[in-house]
Amino acid sequence: MTDEQKVVLILGSGPNVTVSRDWPAEWFDHIVVMNNAWRVRPDWNALVYPEDFPTDRMPSDVAPHQKLVDADAFVPAQNRFGGFVYAGGTMAYTTGYWALSALRPTVLAFMGCDMVYPATGKTHFYGTGTADPLRDDITLRDLGAKSARLALVAAEQGCACVNLSQDPSALLFPRAKPDNLRNRRFSLDLDRARYAALRDKEDALGYHTPTGRYWEDVDKVDPTAVAALDQGWRDLFGITAGS
Repeated sequence: MTDEQKVVLILGSGPNVTVSRDWPAEWFDHIVVMNNAWRVRPDWNALVYPEDFPTDRMPSDVAPHQKLVDADAFVPAQNRFGGFVYAGGTMAYTTGYWALSALRPTVLAFMGCDMVYPATGKTHFYGTGTADPLRDDITLRDLGAKSARLALVAAEQGCACVNLSQDPSALLFPRAKPDNLRNRRFSLDLDRARYAALRDKEDALGYHTPTGRYWEDVDKVDPTAVAALDQGWRDLFGITAGS
């Protein structure tokens, strides 16, 4: 029996993700990359990508220990934890829910997922790209609230979410350093009654899209109701993080 944490590293495409190239693989149990981030380091274990990801940007060689995770795999995982309207439509959050479901970690450590984009200069580690969170989208109205929700859903599962970036970030996760995550303990003092009440409110609204294509039903979604839920997640996270 070991007290060590099970650490999953999640890499996005932010400019600072290249720092992770020098991190020893033994610091992590799994390395999960999204979209183009497979280019950052060759020892990734899973690549999560959406259905519209260009085929010419996929890796040409996939090792036996590496797994490709497409919408058929991550949509059911995200639906298990509430779906896209409530959980957020960015690949960072989608990847987090998939990893939470498939890998059962005790620490989800994010890098290159800050979702803060400069007006000029590099927006991604490979140069410039289209930033999904800047879309006018019902699931992207409050990126911080979506990170709070993911952190609280993870806490309910006995998992802590941390941000390894030291840069400005939309993520509300506590900051951490990548080394020694296995031996660090994070506070997960979740108010389960308030957590359950927020999940019940989500269920009562019924904004579920089993296909994951929430944009096809967006006319049925009340932005005011979603904003109220977002504030609820922010408030609960503030209590939990401060405990």
